[in-house]
Amino acid sequence: MATVKHALETQTLSSQMSPHANAKESIRTGLVFERFFTDGKVAPFDALEWETRTAHIANEKGATIFRQENVAVPKSWSQTATNIVASKYFHGKPGTSGRETSVRHLIARVVSAVVRWGEEGGYFATADSRDAFRDELTHLLVEQRMSFNSPVWFNVGVQPKPQCSACFINSVLDNMGSIMDLAKTEGMLFKWGSGTGTNFSSLRGSKETLSGGGIASGPVSFMKGFDAFAGVIKSGGKTRRAAKMVILNIDHPDIAEFIDCKMKEERKAQVLIEQGYDSGIDGDAYSSIFFQNANHSVRVTDDFMRAVEDDRDWWTKNVADGQPVEKYRAKDLLRRISASS
Repeated sequence: MATVKHALETQTLSSQMSPHANAKESIRTGLVFERFFTDGKVAPFDALEWETRTAHIANEKGATIFRQENVAVPKSWSQTATNIVASKYFHGKPGTSGRETSVRHLIARVVSAVVRWGEEGGYFATADSRDAFRDELTHLLVEQRMSFNSPVWFNVGVQPKPQCSACFINSVLDNMGSIMDLAKTEGMLFKWGSGTGTNFSSLRGSKETLSGGGIASGPVSFMKGFDAFAGVIKSGGKTRRAAKMVILNIDHPDIAEFIDCKMKEERKAQVLIEQGYDSGIDGDAYSSIFFQNANHSVRVTDDFMRAVEDDRDWWTKNVADGQPVEKYRAKDLLRRISASS
């Protein structure tokens, strides 16, 4: 963006002029922003040619998913960019006077909030630096030289304390209270447009015993519930579904089930599609199976990769006591991961 300098301007009376100079010392701090793309005379929005369009998105069958007419966009923007911005990032209920109708509204909303925070925090050395920062940031955004992540477009200028991070890494403990707390935490993060990632390796395997008797459900079973929540909560209150990542360590006793689970669900979807069920992403086939809202990742170690290189066996271990559970050929596990990707 613009070059940033740290300005420390000290206004003081010389100690030679007054014995009380230190008492009258006034220090002003802030950041100095220089202009590179703007001149301070022509506003960034006015430097572009604009036009009005209809933003329209249809599904694979041609049915309208989203439509907004009279959307003001820079003439240089593609229709795809127009559709995405209008459907995902414009704030306000569609069809009402409170709905944003222009890229100007969207960018000005975000930039104005950021500049206001900068002023309140004393980040700008001078009014000129504030104006330069505002114009330079506006230019970079409207010219598509950079962009913020989705939560920023969703929430900044809308919420008093907006959620701005794209992803949150959450932890979970091996007890029901923690598991249910995670469900609530993820749901609220999804609501405001962020994604989540969680390593479920702390949960006991599906063959391990519980302290009160019985057998644990295992992490893959709980992942089904979390996946279902992600599927029904619209990210940022918009049309896209929530994004999440789930992880399991390569030595977890349920690692083989985890590796295969998403692939098995995909096979179910294909069978349903062959029987005539809707094959769309939100159709009956895929909406009736699990693990469609999460990226599944296996956490491997150096020891495992060396076992692959040396063609050695690999043992899974109980979570509770660390005792060996099941032996696999390391190369076979790696091939299984590749086949299910």
